[in-house]
Amino acid sequence: MKKQVCSSMSLLILSLLFVTNCLSVEAQSCKPSGKLRGKKPPPGQCNQDNDSDCCKEGKLYTTYKCSPPVSQLTKAVLTINSFQKGGDGGGPSECDNKYHSDDTPVVALSTGWFNKQSRCLKNIIIHGNGRSVKAMVVDECDSTMGCDADHDYQPPCPNNIVDASRAVWKALGVPKDKWGNLDIYWSDA
Repeated sequence: MKKQVCSSMSLLILSLLFVTNCLSVEAQSCKPSGKLRGKKPPPGQCNQDNDSDCCKEGKLYTTYKCSPPVSQLTKAVLTINSFQKGGDGGGPSECDNKYHSDDTPVVALSTGWFNKQSRCLKNIIIHGNGRSVKAMVVDECDSTMGCDADHDYQPPCPNNIVDASRAVWKALGVPKDKWGNLDIYWSDA
């Protein structure tokens, strides 16, 4: 009887250690890598389409070199971006050096998820608003830099962003007056 109790206790302790270790790995998150001091954009140099933020002079913005771990359903925030020429996305997309129509389901991922272009021109599945849509990764939502001409004088991107074209928002059936910020899940297609 004592052996059985000891064996059961040992098994319970090992199980608790395993669960604690798994939770610890899950709880590990991407920590900020630094701060960036905002600069005032030159007149007319920050495109505020889609309610984009412009950097504020002197404000400190958090930067990240990483994003939360990717899983089968990675939690993220869906934002809106125009990948067209003249849109608030700035220059051409990093993956193919092209502009993309707002009617095409394309996205930019935060730096860590973009992973040095490893997801370039690959599809992801976005789940939100009770629907799903497939979109192609064409750009990085830079979490390490911002407040300069290369980044349209916008702040660094948070580390958990899927920045999507209007086509993605339409496919998810989100009413236009609610476009801009939506909690979603995504996965590699």
